[in-house]
Amino acid sequence: MSFHTHLSRRNLLAGAAGTLAFSTAGRIAAQAGKPNIVFILADDLGFADVSCCGQRDYTTPNIDRLALEGTRFTQAYSNSPDCSATRTALITGRYQYRLPVGLEEPIQPATPKDIGLPPSHPTLPSLLKKAGYNTTLVGKWHLGFLPDFSPLKSGYDHFFGIYGCCADYFNRGPDASRSGDFAYQLHEEEVPVDRHGYMTNLLGDRAIQTIEGYARSKEPFLLSLHFTAPHWPWEGPDDEAESKRLRDIKNVRTRDSGTHATYAKMVQSLDANIGRVLRALDVHELAANTIVVFTSDNGGERFSNIWPFSGMKFELLEGGIRVPAIARWPGHIATGSVSDQAMVTMDWMPTLLAIAGTQPDQAYPSDGENLSPTLIGAAPHSRKFYWRYKAGSQRAIRDGDWKYLRIAGNEFLFDVVQDPRERANLKDRRKDVFDRLKSDWETWNSTMLEERSRPATYTNAGNSMADHYGVVNTVPATPPESAAPR
Repeated sequence: MSFHTHLSRRNLLAGAAGTLAFSTAGRIAAQAGKPNIVFILADDLGFADVSCCGQRDYTTPNIDRLALEGTRFTQAYSNSPDCSATRTALITGRYQYRLPVGLEEPIQPATPKDIGLPPSHPTLPSLLKKAGYNTTLVGKWHLGFLPDFSPLKSGYDHFFGIYGCCADYFNRGPDASRSGDFAYQLHEEEVPVDRHGYMTNLLGDRAIQTIEGYARSKEPFLLSLHFTAPHWPWEGPDDEAESKRLRDIKNVRTRDSGTHATYAKMVQSLDANIGRVLRALDVHELAANTIVVFTSDNGGERFSNIWPFSGMKFELLEGGIRVPAIARWPGHIATGSVSDQAMVTMDWMPTLLAIAGTQPDQAYPSDGENLSPTLIGAAPHSRKFYWRYKAGSQRAIRDGDWKYLRIAGNEFLFDVVQDPRERANLKDRRKDVFDRLKSDWETWNSTMLEERSRPATYTNAGNSMADHYGVVNTVPATPPESAAPR
């Protein structure tokens, strides 16, 4: 597949070449003023859960609109197959393994209370604030708890959402704990609040209010819209009775919860609220000077569509770390384009900072790459990414088209471009590549924080490998009711 496919490909390439010759990060910002940034993050959304990436059971017209009006990345990765770790990489632009908070997979009630994103660490919102941006987070934080950690302590001017991993879609009031230890109450800034309604709609409502407020200001803004959907509990907009049933048994992650139809309704609700946000940008005449990014924090879970990949959340197979990623920036990003550039979550921070005319703090250099030239038409180039998960029981590296993977006690070498389902293990045929990548991973790992031992919790790691390769699987396919969810 070529880097960009577009009806006016010749004009696109000619325009991109001229733009690239002229622009640097600072010049981009100077040409049209600093653009607003709306960063939309879904939670546990699989690669093909949206119709522009392959979903055929339902449609996601608003997410598709972003793809039609911008560029869609076919080789976008998350920094982790789990939540808090990826969010650490997103907000810092660095491998999560450089910070104690990034070693949590994910942050849970049992996590030591002194673990969280250090307020002293530069972040995407704090650096944008220094560059003159207003900053708001609507949705999920999951990077540490009050009183020591908070979005307001890490660069956001305003916050409306949850501090923890998840929430019942209908119950966020004072008795939210009835939904289990992993359900969290809504907060306005750092104060608990109670709101009635479906969670995805409430976050959409607040995002629109935020845009309306910023429309009255001439200052640029960052709106981080981090939805909780389609993370469990699997409850659609009309499932308040199911929500009560799950709360009554105090176990939102039961074996019998959720269906594919419910999941589809959750994703469609997510899409509808994204459409509301896009319309708000249109109504307030902000769309022309706003870059909108849409992606997911990791691969999909129980009901997700991850085709053509294998694996899922909790696994370093492609299905656990390959995510949808779309960017729209009118006048800069070619409409209806498709990018084959390999990228990873931590790239967004230096990329968005460059577009805003600034850069990461030199004392905390980014491990991600500024991909703003890619957004405006530069040809793809080879990248190298590293992963480790669950105290090193899973490890992976992607270098160009090659991927080294260790999972469930077995090692593999795949050409993930020719073999995206990771079926043909080439470690014996290309022993030179296998040995090199394995050695590279060890060298890289020696530069990261040492992994900590932690109590065993449920993980789905290995199930897909067992199914595909006959690996002996000792991990239950369904979590016990007492297990800590992700």
